Amino acid sequence: MMADITAKQVKDLRDKTSAGMMDAKKALVEADGDEQKAIEILREKGVAKAQKKSGNTAANGLTQVAIDGDQAAIVEINSETDFVAANDDFKNLVDAVASVIALEQPADVAAALKLSLGNDTVEDAIIHTSQITGEKITLRRFATMTKTADQTFGKYLHNGGEIGVLVKIDGANETVAKDVSMHVAAENPEFLTQADISADRLDHEQEVLKKEALNEGKPESIVEKMVAGRLHKFLAGICLADQPFVKDQDQTVAQYVEANDGKLAAFVRYQVGEGIEEVSEGATE
Repeated sequence: MMADITAKQVKDLRDKTSAGMMDAKKALVEADGDEQKAIEILREKGVAKAQKKSGNTAANGLTQVAIDGDQAAIVEINSETDFVAANDDFKNLVDAVASVIALEQPADVAAALKLSLGNDTVEDAIIHTSQITGEKITLRRFATMTKTADQTFGKYLHNGGEIGVLVKIDGANETVAKDVSMHVAAENPEFLTQADISADRLDHEQEVLKKEALNEGKPESIVEKMVAGRLHKFLAGICLADQPFVKDQDQTVAQYVEANDGKLAAFVRYQVGEGIEEVSEGATE
């Protein structure tokens, strides 16, 4: 005999799951009035819904940076539209996931999805928020950092999380670290220092610059000096340490940090959607 489902049962289930009224009622009927079983039924349907949306492109979203003592993390969680990215449920999810990743320091996305988040896992929370918003939501990537007592974290979010930056500095202080993170957001360096650039990349750039100089008709006797100068300018553009500091163009970022008793140690910069290619409906790989 099918249990009678009351309006209060439906309301209670909706309050706990944010499911629609008809979805909540159907789940309670299927569960014969058992609320916990109904929650599981809704969760399973949420999984199915998320799987149906797996072909969609989630290229909007937010980045977030969380710092927990000597541990930190930067994350990017994607949605399909910027409308959902502005939704409070989505923002709360991003904040919570960043915090638990900073605390637990998982090795990869698969491990992060299994982390406990309240009474659920990170994956359950993503599915739940996907149910609420009706869009595919994805934990795209994250990076973690740890520091020692004499190191400093800095973070910066641009435009509410469209760009996120996490930096680590030996020594200095939080003001300096935040200044550097704001610089990274604005100037988008590829490398920390020239030592991080591979020999192959340097050789390639030197060859390109040499050909450019020769094609300009410059005599070979001065080409080498020209290439050295242009290579220095090129490196200054892609290495954080060598970039002119945005708040004081007369000194480099490294000089600014060193003047404040610090040394650059690491940085990560995420911009929402970078590298994600839109896939048209019906397109094949």
